[in-house]
Amino acid sequence: MGSSSRPEILAAFRDRKVRCTPQRYTILDYLNRNPKHPTAEEIYKAINRTDPRASLATVYKSLHAMASAGLIREVTVEGNAARFESNIEKHHHFVCERCGKVEDIHWFDVPALARRNRLGHRTMHQYEVVIRGLCSSCN
Repeated sequence: MGSSSRPEILAAFRDRKVRCTPQRYTILDYLNRNPKHPTAEEIYKAINRTDPRASLATVYKSLHAMASAGLIREVTVEGNAARFESNIEKHHHFVCERCGKVEDIHWFDVPALARRNRLGHRTMHQYEVVIRGLCSSCN
């Protein structure tokens, strides 16, 4: 999504036919302003610093409802807790093996994945590449 203006956030909920509760609005606004791929617990702690109205269970339920509606993406980086982001455009991720930072990488095709013979009888709906290494701060 990327933008955090109130009218744009409200329109995004309306367009996806998802109820915009105060907690969901706050979560989406937080994700738009903090593109660091936070976990549900990090989001819970951050949004409750100023307005402690959302339980951890509400945050989890809201995140999953918004991800199902396509408002946000759940990013699963193996071995770690699921992370969330408001960037719903196609892209890949880079994970720093030292500090754990997760960064967006511009989309590029992986031609071999598109070849039917490599997939056998599987049907691919989407894919994402997770690149691991050292970020510029840790390098």
